[in-house]
Amino acid sequence: MATLTAEQQEFLRQPYFAVATTIRKDGSPHNTVVWVDVEDDGSPSFNTAMHRAKAKHVERNPVAALTVIDPTFYKWVAVEGRAELTTDDAEAQIDRLAQKYDGTTYQGRTPDMVRVKVRIDPEHVTAYGF
Repeated sequence: MATLTAEQQEFLRQPYFAVATTIRKDGSPHNTVVWVDVEDDGSPSFNTAMHRAKAKHVERNPVAALTVIDPTFYKWVAVEGRAELTTDDAEAQIDRLAQKYDGTTYQGRTPDMVRVKVRIDPEHVTAYGF
């Protein structure tokens, strides 16, 4: 088990974009740019909708990775581990993330959309520039 340092957690709290990697049914990686959050226990998380590929991949295979890079490209954190899906706090989280990245509430909701939080339990952390 790995943990993010306090400095790495603070880095993830900045409005830097992340690339989330999940595993497709055929075993190939699926990369997506996401907004990133930090849970109270220091674990990274991101938000998606249940009908999207990321959520379906994690349901089938809970292996995931997240890489966050600052705008200068000279500082980054990569986290690999087991992912879990939860609807707990997912609606509030997407609004917090929209505020963090866009300065507004989330505008992409549809009536049938189920938001889900994807929390990664870090098993391996790699960082540069810290």
